Amino acid sequence: MAERDIGEPAAAPGLRSEAPGDGATDRRTLPLYGAGEVDVPFVVLSGAETIAADTFWDVHSHPTHELLWNEEGASSAVIGGRIWTVTPAAGLWIPAGIRHSGWTPAGIRHRAAQFAVDSVPSISDVPVAVELTPLLRLLLDRLDADGLAPAARARTEAVVLDLLAPARNELTLRIPESPLLAPIAATVRDDPADATTLAAWAGRLGVNTRTITRAFRAETGLGFSRWVATARMQHAVAMLARGDRIDDVAERVGYHSASAFGAAFRRITGASPGRFPSQ
Repeated sequence: MAERDIGEPAAAPGLRSEAPGDGATDRRTLPLYGAGEVDVPFVVLSGAETIAADTFWDVHSHPTHELLWNEEGASSAVIGGRIWTVTPAAGLWIPAGIRHSGWTPAGIRHRAAQFAVDSVPSISDVPVAVELTPLLRLLLDRLDADGLAPAARARTEAVVLDLLAPARNELTLRIPESPLLAPIAATVRDDPADATTLAAWAGRLGVNTRTITRAFRAETGLGFSRWVATARMQHAVAMLARGDRIDDVAERVGYHSASAFGAAFRRITGASPGRFPSQ
């Protein structure tokens, strides 16, 4: 079965999407597999790795469904032009055979669980966020433990599968690639505090505001303001997950007060800044 290709990855805002040439980044190349192309001797296989250096994962795909999350900190995955933020609270389900790439900063405790396609139906035909509740994390930890008896493993796997479901909120963003919108995306990626208004961008690019608004909705599904706010929140989550103070994060992503930042954060993510990077 051929791998499912939903597009080549785009650059993640605020996160490097290609390895620099100075050797500071670990670049990993993994195979492209189709869904179920390799028979695996497990139902769920959970593993963990502490990432020693900033790591870029080249485009790859798995014969199994994959669930990604972190024990601490934030990483990103890129699928079909969408940037997904992965944290201890918000994992990412990637159906088998779907191509993806990723970026994991140094120091992240990275977790991944593989699910056999012949035993586990995908919870979605497309990538979706999964809420990593404390119970679900404990059960996945148990599957990672050595010496778990077969009967106990089977019971644990059954409960894990029962708990898996798409989250109500997900932090994902499609990156526009048209020549018109690319300068806007690049600016927000490099400086989430940039305060250039829609009208100012229209003047700078020589078009009217409706042209930019229509282009954003056509390429990303979001209006200009919502897209910028979502891009800012992806930056914010990465900062919060590494322990930065809320007041500092608010200022660095362009908000004049923690209360204004908190309101925007809740509107985009469905959670408060203090609770989002649950560890």
